[in-house]
Amino acid sequence: MAALRDGQLVILPTETVYGLAADAGDPRAVAAVYAAKGRPAFNPLIAHVADVEAARRIAVFDGRAERLAAAFWPGPLTLVLPVADEAAVCDLARAGLDTVAVRAPAHPVAHALLEAFGGPLVAPSANRSGRPSPTTLADALEETGAAAAAALDGGPCAIGLESTVVALLDAPRLLRPGAVTRGQIEALIGPLSEAEADAKRSPGRMARHYAPNLPLRLNAEEPRADEVWLGFGRKGGAGFNLSPDGDLTEAAANLFAYLRAADRADGAAGIAVAPIPDTGLGEAINDRLRRAAGYVG
Repeated sequence: MAALRDGQLVILPTETVYGLAADAGDPRAVAAVYAAKGRPAFNPLIAHVADVEAARRIAVFDGRAERLAAAFWPGPLTLVLPVADEAAVCDLARAGLDTVAVRAPAHPVAHALLEAFGGPLVAPSANRSGRPSPTTLADALEETGAAAAAALDGGPCAIGLESTVVALLDAPRLLRPGAVTRGQIEALIGPLSEAEADAKRSPGRMARHYAPNLPLRLNAEEPRADEVWLGFGRKGGAGFNLSPDGDLTEAAANLFAYLRAADRADGAAGIAVAPIPDTGLGEAINDRLRRAAGYVG
């Protein structure tokens, strides 16, 4: 707690991935997050809060936002809303925009820290920009541990993918898929438009993101001799299998850890990835894989 109040950084577990946390209202602390990650400053950060009451102090909620927060908070859903308090989430954290991305994480360690801190914390994934997000404390420490004054261990992340991001500015837009699926959101607020009009308001939108050092070949039927295999369901074999049972929840939880493990394989020239169904949580998994391969603008 003292570290955060002094403008220092703390590695923080959430149910999605490990984050590199700082006081959202302190421009110097936020700048230190960007520097530690090597992250472009035009890429906004998500403000994490303890609950919906705290969120209402920094963002303007409408009926749609209230319905989604009631259904999915605390949890892996980020809402992009008009900013209500520009001091609480500084201009740098918002990338100069008139909106703020906000969520209430479900992890008990994150919630306890946010309650004790009493204000919003930015907490982007605790990896260097463009790299796979860390889902264990060990991976977070390897990536950005040198920049953190403290690190909290919450065990392996239960979800393993970054939060779903929805903008509620005019027509609701899905800016980043995640564990809260398109179908779940549309059941509450109606059809979601595509991201283009508000894409700059969300993190995780760069063409090459979440990437290991080795190149990825997607929708592969089998690995080549010099590739590490990342299978799914019955498409197993030597290497790694995101879920032998074809369970998308298990695959999401394993994705970044297995990408990191495959990246460490001796003598490999690439990673071959089996097809993943593009339904439900598969939409988010495929989004991360396409960006890791550099296929999405």
